[in-house]
Amino acid sequence: MLRYVFTRLVQLVIITFLISVFAFLMVHLLPGDPTLAILGPNDTPAARAELLKQLGLNKPLLSQYVTWIKNVLHGNLGASFLTKQTVTNALSVALPIDLELIVVSQVVAILVAVPLALVAALRPNRLFDRVATTSTFGMLSLPTFVAGPLLVLVFAVELHWVPATGFNRLSQGLGPNLQSVILPSIALAIGSIAVYYRLLRADLIATLQEDFVTMARAKGLSTRYIMLRHVLRPSSFSLLAGAGISIGTLFTGAFVVEVLFQLPGIGFQLVQAIYSRDYLVVQGMALVAAVAFVVINFGVDFLLTLLDPRVRRA
Repeated sequence: MLRYVFTRLVQLVIITFLISVFAFLMVHLLPGDPTLAILGPNDTPAARAELLKQLGLNKPLLSQYVTWIKNVLHGNLGASFLTKQTVTNALSVALPIDLELIVVSQVVAILVAVPLALVAALRPNRLFDRVATTSTFGMLSLPTFVAGPLLVLVFAVELHWVPATGFNRLSQGLGPNLQSVILPSIALAIGSIAVYYRLLRADLIATLQEDFVTMARAKGLSTRYIMLRHVLRPSSFSLLAGAGISIGTLFTGAFVVEVLFQLPGIGFQLVQAIYSRDYLVVQGMALVAAVAFVVINFGVDFLLTLLDPRVRRA
């Protein structure tokens, strides 16, 4: 077990290093000059050269990378060229929004997918199962950038149940907060619902054929008791694996949703920083988002090994 964890940690360090290199080069190799946005009408060759020197952007890329990665290792992700706000401070404001979107979307996905799968698995290939399977297949094919505007059109524009854009923090009240995150959370949850339903349904149908389920039925236990106490738990392994992958990919999906719904999360701020050529903000936020994705998948992988030691040998 310790050898397995050590190997995974080494892989995590290597992947994180490669991500940092890619995040740095990706930004610096893009065309454009951040001094144009900073200087504005005061842009002159002399002023531009002086600003590049002050920012350290006149040095070779390798020297810039070494300086940046040293600062990152000391917890300093830099500061915005334009607003002077530190990237760490910006992340402290934006990250809770991303986390809330992911948590609420996963709660919605589980609450919808698990009951659907339980009912469908009891009578596979019947009407309910066919309708649910077809519906989830359609949900799986619906991208977030299409689902978001459709939800806004129906629930915000037509029904006026929730606001179309904007974000209310928990400090402003639970009700206003949920109203501002429910539509983007549903947009994120649609794909997860489809994946969770299909994974759990397949495993439930397989588990229902096991001898211990037949024995439980012979004892006269109710169908509800058997499904919830004997069938659901051993059928949740694939669901857990799918949830880990889904949560990691939700970081990228949240970026699209934040832009659509004007939520000041990491994705929204990252897009603004890209447009303004704010290199340090882009590098810092891209690095944090990518590392978070890797760490989450590492954590899920480790959890799976605890539940099923056979994963270590895979």
